[in-house]
Amino acid sequence: MRLHVIASGKMRADYPERALFEDYQMRFNRIGKPLALGPMYEVEVEDKKGGGMAAEGELLSRAIPAGAWLICMDERGKVLSSPDFAAHLARWRDAGRQDAAFVIGGADGIDPALRARADFSISFGAMVWPHMLVRVMLAEQLYRAATILGGGPYHRV
Repeated sequence: MRLHVIASGKMRADYPERALFEDYQMRFNRIGKPLALGPMYEVEVEDKKGGGMAAEGELLSRAIPAGAWLICMDERGKVLSSPDFAAHLARWRDAGRQDAAFVIGGADGIDPALRARADFSISFGAMVWPHMLVRVMLAEQLYRAATILGGGPYHRV
């Protein structure tokens, strides 16, 4: 199952978050393949016309592959442990869809119409996180989930 991290905003090459995201993306892609997970893609969208949350939601929607699981990263979502997240990822993979799209909104969050279409919503807790850090945290958790599913030593209880 291919994974798509679809995020609002551009992360410049010289941002430290860019290096962290790419490191976890590379790690995930390396160990995910034998688990039928990956590759992990990143898609960035930017509302250059300033159309607000609805316009940003439309740009995010267009980037979601047809038939993909739609998972919104949202403060109102479900808080999961890493093993629970790994179990969800395995269920989504085993359900036979070829793609899963993890959507990260901008400063105002995800458009309610797009949020309503989600198959699942995940929260990294009650605190609100900058979208660039959410990208890094999601990539790390996807890598961690793959190591859990593969029985690797990265995740320790």
